[in-house]
Amino acid sequence: MAVLEVSHVSKNFDKLMVLKDISFQVEKGEVVAIIGPSGSGKSTLLRCINQLERADGGSVSIHGEYIFRDENGHALYGDKKTLRKIRLKIGLVFQNFNLFPHMTVLQNVIEAPIRVLGQDKESATRLAIELLKKMSMDTKKDAYPCELSGGQQQRVSIARALALNPEVLFFDEPTSALDPELTGEILKVMKGLAEEKMTMVIVTHEMAFAKSVASHVIFMDGGVIVEEGTPEEVFENTQNERTKRFLQRFQNE
Repeated sequence: MAVLEVSHVSKNFDKLMVLKDISFQVEKGEVVAIIGPSGSGKSTLLRCINQLERADGGSVSIHGEYIFRDENGHALYGDKKTLRKIRLKIGLVFQNFNLFPHMTVLQNVIEAPIRVLGQDKESATRLAIELLKKMSMDTKKDAYPCELSGGQQQRVSIARALALNPEVLFFDEPTSALDPELTGEILKVMKGLAEEKMTMVIVTHEMAFAKSVASHVIFMDGGVIVEEGTPEEVFENTQNERTKRFLQRFQNE
């Protein structure tokens, strides 16, 4: 059974359809990169899967448990208990970090395990220190977000997401707010997670990263999946003219 199954998902904002019949699945240990131009629906798709936006149709399930399923052409959501249970299985790293500014690095990481999972402070702290070491951020555990660079803040955000031990980790343009040097730091961290077989879905504009790290690539445009396949199929051997134009434009920038 796939870890994540997305089937015929649709989403409208008023009369504008931003997602049209989106379907794909993600297996355990797979890294799926979602690429495409701005406004293609990539981030909206992630927000629907993570319950930050409500879809209008289709279905999404994690290990067979439905966040929502299609009911006569409409998205019927699960009850609060089911949605909370599923929410604990997924993590999302935002492009703008979203750390609590009034909390230290350590407090940011232990907050959810204590409040959401009910862990005791000692256990949560021990895990947080391990994750911060993994992100090379343990020496900054007592610092506040305003004292950190953008790359450091994003590494804390990744540690915070990992602290809930998610089955799928989603990234929404995690390097878009960073300069090139800091971008390299975050991509290195994400590559390490991929090597550890962390199941990830990554919306990214970093084509070289998607090509080298992803096991599956999805190209979206205009709210639909235009093409998908292995990195070799999409980047090297695409026969789709829209994909070719997009990749050529990236190469020319």
